[in-house]
Amino acid sequence: MKSETLTLVLVNLAAIMERADESMLPGVYKEVGAALHTDPTGLGSLTLFRSIVQSFCYPLAAYLSVHHNRAHVIALGAFLWAAATFLVAFSSTFFQVAVSRGLNGIGLAIVIPAIQSLVADSTDETNRGMAFGWLQLTGYLGSVLGGFCSVLIASTSFMGIPGWRLAFHLVGLISIIVGVLVHVYANDPRCLAKDGTKIDHKPRRPFWADIKDLITDAKMVIKIPTFQIIVAQGVFGSFSGSAFAFAAMWLELIGFSHKLTAFLMTLFVIAFCLGGLFGGKMGDILAQRLPDSGRVILSQISAASVIPTAAVLLLVLPDDPSTAFLHGLALFIMGLCMSWNAPATNNPIFAEIVPERSRTTIYALDRSFESILSSIAPPVVGLLAHHVYGYKPVPKEASNSAEVETDRENAASLAKALYTAIGIPMAICCFIYSFLYCTYPRERERARMDALIESEMQKLEPDNTPSLENYYQLIDIDIEYEGEESTDLDDNDKKSLLPHQTTLSNLQHR
Repeated sequence: MKSETLTLVLVNLAAIMERADESMLPGVYKEVGAALHTDPTGLGSLTLFRSIVQSFCYPLAAYLSVHHNRAHVIALGAFLWAAATFLVAFSSTFFQVAVSRGLNGIGLAIVIPAIQSLVADSTDETNRGMAFGWLQLTGYLGSVLGGFCSVLIASTSFMGIPGWRLAFHLVGLISIIVGVLVHVYANDPRCLAKDGTKIDHKPRRPFWADIKDLITDAKMVIKIPTFQIIVAQGVFGSFSGSAFAFAAMWLELIGFSHKLTAFLMTLFVIAFCLGGLFGGKMGDILAQRLPDSGRVILSQISAASVIPTAAVLLLVLPDDPSTAFLHGLALFIMGLCMSWNAPATNNPIFAEIVPERSRTTIYALDRSFESILSSIAPPVVGLLAHHVYGYKPVPKEASNSAEVETDRENAASLAKALYTAIGIPMAICCFIYSFLYCTYPRERERARMDALIESEMQKLEPDNTPSLENYYQLIDIDIEYEGEESTDLDDNDKKSLLPHQTTLSNLQHR
């Protein structure tokens, strides 16, 4: 197997385990809530705390990925989240689980931008959507493994150890194995020469100089209107996705068994995977036929389709476990349609509106802003269910019939809270996408011109890649010399200016 292929396989394997770890806790909310004696608001706050820590660590992820081998950064993140996952399995109080989930967020934050920038650097505009579709598919295979295994094992025990704790131990162990494989066998193409040999590391610059460059790069990215628009819609889109973490709990309250709940959630995730692959391919096709609007149109269709589908699933279908087929069909359609945005539009556009050197930064900033703002979704769903729609805990020592009746009432309350947290944000998301029709074409062309400038400048000085600032200084120098008498320049001056003038002429011609 070629080095490039092996690296992509290992990177996608790391994505699988990242999503598996992330989906573990929502899959066992009911069991963890019973073990920690907490309600949906408390359970949602665990996810909130992890998301906040994860969001604040994305700048660290950007720094590590820019200045270090990205394969080693991914391995480091895998080791960190594995250690935190083991801590969750050993925790016995709400505070211990909260701290462990916070540490887990550090590892997850380090990995995600490194994986996304590696995929972006390995593709172009004609196949980037498909590549991100495959990344989403393999990542959500991890959600299948994490969600299915956690729900399935949750009701069992081994040598007195609850099943949900065993699930965390299992994911932590596999994550360590994946981290070792990535560290040993994966390669960062940025650290390899054309012949496949490793490039010697350049002398390290002072730490504060690197931080200053990172801050400058981040400021440049934040000022891009297209980035601002995608982040704004992503906040609402991610809010809906985060809210759906309560879906497994909702199905169990309706009366579905652990196995049937695991099957239905797995069906949803499989549909989400297939939808991402389909959306990525359609995004590439539409981008070639409608370069300025194809990707945007596809995402608006995706966001708009979720609103009626979620209404049927949560509000129309009866709260009855005998309707498993209808619930499964609605979940499949919803997963198939709501998964197009990231692979078809957001991730490919990010790669097109910034220079290659800034791709890790833009992916890290996107995850940071979206995660910290959308992380309030689980607590909001818990508050809506509890205080607005009448969710109430099952009374202690209640009879079986009373417990079933309370669960049905809580299922209806949770369904209303879920739809409020899904339908409204998706409508806003669809509207915000409209602004991309004005900003995206202009900023894509500007990024292409920046790349052309860098390419031409590197031809002049192949051993040192000049910055854009140096290029603009060069333009000023050439203009100044053009206004002087030719007699003021000796032969050496004229020879030194000749390649610069040729470069400028080529750029103006293009």
